Order: sequence, then C-alpha cells, then structure tokens
Amino acid sequence: MTSAVPPPRTEAPAESREQRSSRRSIAAALLLGAVGAALALLASRQEWAHGTASVAGGSLPLSATGGDVTGVPAALAIVGLAALVAVFAVRRTGRVLVSLLLTLSGAGTIAAALIGVDDRAALDEKAATASGDAAATIGELSHTGWPYAAAAAGVLLLLAGLLALTYGRGWPAMSGRYERDGSPRPRKARRAPDPERPEEMWKALDRGEDPTRET
Repeated sequence: MTSAVPPPRTEAPAESREQRSSRRSIAAALLLGAVGAALALLASRQEWAHGTASVAGGSLPLSATGGDVTGVPAALAIVGLAALVAVFAVRRTGRVLVSLLLTLSGAGTIAAALIGVDDRAALDEKAATASGDAAATIGELSHTGWPYAAAAAGVLLLLAGLLALTYGRGWPAMSGRYERDGSPRPRKARRAPDPERPEEMWKALDRGEDPTRET
C-alpha cells in the first residue's frame, strides 16, 4: 500500500550575503570592463579634431581620428580586456597583479584621452604633408567630444579594476577539471569478442588481435 502524501520538498540553501556580493561584483566588473574596452576602441576610430591647412590656391580641410592623435587608448583597451579575462584564470597574488594591470589600463586610458583633447600635433603633421612645407601648421582647429568618450571608457575600465582589487579574492577561478596535468590517461580494457557473434571476431582479426585469447 502506497501513501498518498507527497514527500517533503527540500529547499535549496539560502544564498549568503558574501555570495550575493561576490556575484554582483563579478557581473559589475565584467559589464564595466567590456563596455569600457568597446567604447575605447570605438572612440579611437572616430574623429577627434579637424581644421584647415593653407595650400596653394586655397585651404584644405583636414581631420584626425583618435588613432592619429594617440594609439594609447586602443592599446590599453585590449590590455584591459585581456586582464579582465585573466582575472578568472589566476589565483592569489596573480589575481591581484592582473587586477592592478586592469586598473592601470583604465587610468592610462583616461590620461591619454585627456591629453589628446587639445592635441594638434597630428593635424600639424598632416598640414605639413599636404602643403609640402615642414613648418606649416593647422588653422581653425576644433575638437569633437570623442576624446571625452575615450576618457569615460577609461573610467569604466578603472572601476572594473577597482572592483577586481576589492572583491577579486572571493571570485571563483576556472575549474581545475579543464586543466590537464600531463599524466597519461588509462586505456579502457577491450572486451573479449563474443564467439557467438562472427562480426566481433572479424573486427578483432582486423585489429590484429587473437579472438581466441581470453582477457
């Protein structure tokens, strides 16, 4: 006789405050780092400054992208993104060092972007090339808002690094089951062919095995 009373339901253990904090900090760091790196790369490809150069017969409009002004934000964005991924591949001191690298990538991006706000060297070089006069400079210089966007991207990377430095010790690392220790894997013992199944006997002969030998 079976009972009609359903078995009691087992409730999952409640998530601790530390676990919730760790999960939220991971999500925030990943979001800030990914958005910051993407924004820095995007800003580096946009127009940062434009002006006119005096050439024979008139003036020539010229523009400079973020990559023309400085390649630092784009390079540090890639370094920061790699550091963000590497945070989960290392432990202890290695994690602290990688988190510090991510933080410094953000700080460097901010500095390089703010320095590039008033930069005119890239356009002066283009003006000298266009006019054929090494002493030529750009005129009517103006800047866009993309250098500030690159600086904002650096702030996001910096915040991701600070989160990693503050909470990274409690973040999980990559599972060790995906790591290979180099030890040879044991081979599975082959089952002796069944004499009553001729196809297994032929397969054993094809492999160079003696089908009459018992294991």
